[in-house]
Amino acid sequence: MPLNRSWGHGQVLASLFLIGALFTTPPMSVQAASQTLVDDGTGGMTRAVNRMVGGIVSYARWPDAAPPGGRVMCLVGTPRLSERMAPDLPGPGAVIVRRMTAAAVTPECDILFLGRMPVADRRQLIAWVRGRPILTITDDDAACIYGAMFCLNSRAASLSFSVNLDAIGRGPLRIDPRVLRIGRGEGGAS
Repeated sequence: MPLNRSWGHGQVLASLFLIGALFTTPPMSVQAASQTLVDDGTGGMTRAVNRMVGGIVSYARWPDAAPPGGRVMCLVGTPRLSERMAPDLPGPGAVIVRRMTAAAVTPECDILFLGRMPVADRRQLIAWVRGRPILTITDDDAACIYGAMFCLNSRAASLSFSVNLDAIGRGPLRIDPRVLRIGRGEGGAS
């Protein structure tokens, strides 16, 4: 059953619910959550994407301490869902966004956000990330078939994400299983 919340003056009505259940599609396991948004203002999807990405980042644990300036998110390709990427963390900390080409990605990237790009570049980046403490998020592969850890998707006024459990299990990052609370609106992105 949807839980309705209203966020004041912007008249943003969000109905949050967990789609839930573990889907198994060889060779990966994907779990999905959804956040439905109704926003009468422009930029509603951008705000929702930045809240959701910030919530996802807040549930990731890197093997090293956060740098004093914050985690670095390398943005490769063209995001489909947001004109402006600026993750909104629900607590302390910051995310610095740097746009770059696939060839320019370095280990200083803590988060790799993959927008629209050639499939060959996406596959090469996902292969390069394996075994490194880099969180991968995309908005151009809703089914997570190319191997990102988190895959955002939008339909009508709905923003959802899938979690690729196999991709998460291959690296040194630890993702708190409560990340699915983002989809229910309990902590994380609110």
